[in-house]
Amino acid sequence: MASWSAAERLDQQLRFIVELDRLKQVLRMMPLISDQRRENSAEHSWHLAVMALILAEYAPSEADLPRAVQMVLIHDLVEIDAGDTFCYDAQGNLDKAAREQRAAERLFGLLPPEQGAALRGLWEEFEAGATPTARFAVALDRLQPLLLNIHNRGGSWRAHRITRAQVLQRMQPIQHGLPALWPRVLELIAQACARGDVLDQPDSTG
Repeated sequence: MASWSAAERLDQQLRFIVELDRLKQVLRMMPLISDQRRENSAEHSWHLAVMALILAEYAPSEADLPRAVQMVLIHDLVEIDAGDTFCYDAQGNLDKAAREQRAAERLFGLLPPEQGAALRGLWEEFEAGATPTARFAVALDRLQPLLLNIHNRGGSWRAHRITRAQVLQRMQPIQHGLPALWPRVLELIAQACARGDVLDQPDSTG
């Protein structure tokens, strides 16, 4: 019985690992800096994990770096079922939480119970953004697309006529999760406005 349980546990883990491959097919609105194609959610998560290591010295002193890395690696797994919802899509965001909760139930439920509960706990902590570690992780999640848009001629900002007010609101978590970087973020947003990558005023053409 013990060997059967061990085999079943491994089967569950491998099934989950295979399922993760689907995240590579979830496309985000964000084009890569090379502008050749759109970023996928697996690439985004990897980028955040490396950013956590590089920018750890700016994290809040109470933040747990290994936990933050784990958090950013799994924070978008629910998009396997729920898809990526563009952050500036007001309509799409109405049912985003419900779609992602259903996805979390299924995906984390593929794992042995204690592993599934641990990963779901990381995901829920990230979503709540209430701990120093989660605030650091969320700040990274906001900073990464900002950097891509700065270096790809406005990227998703230009494509969707995003305003300065919208960008500032979206970037606000950086002020709390990576406060040392907030002045640089404001500089970058000002540069984007000056270049016309971000609208300085709300779009009134539509």
